[in-house]
Amino acid sequence: MKREEFNIMTNVKIIEELKAELLCLIGDFYKLLTRGSNVAKESILQCISGAITVLYILGDRLGYSHKEVDKNIKEKLQEGIFEGDNIEKNGGDLSKLLEYLEDRG
Repeated sequence: MKREEFNIMTNVKIIEELKAELLCLIGDFYKLLTRGSNVAKESILQCISGAITVLYILGDRLGYSHKEVDKNIKEKLQEGIFEGDNIEKNGGDLSKLLEYLEDRG
């Protein structure tokens, strides 16, 4: 087997592992939310931060830089703000996130 083929196969395996990890994190997140107010905030935070981390790494493995992902997120937020997305109308969440992302660079 050529070195290039081995690298491609390794990358595919890692991508599949990341996809599985993301599904597990989302499943855990849903389970935590069904438990109501007895859930430790730390557990929810671990799921959210874990999913974001996996998505950034997955994007990188698929050929998208972290900057490209951030840029696309900002564009989607601006679009939602401009179009008056329901989430924006009910609390300004899109604007808050956009402001945070722009402040961090």
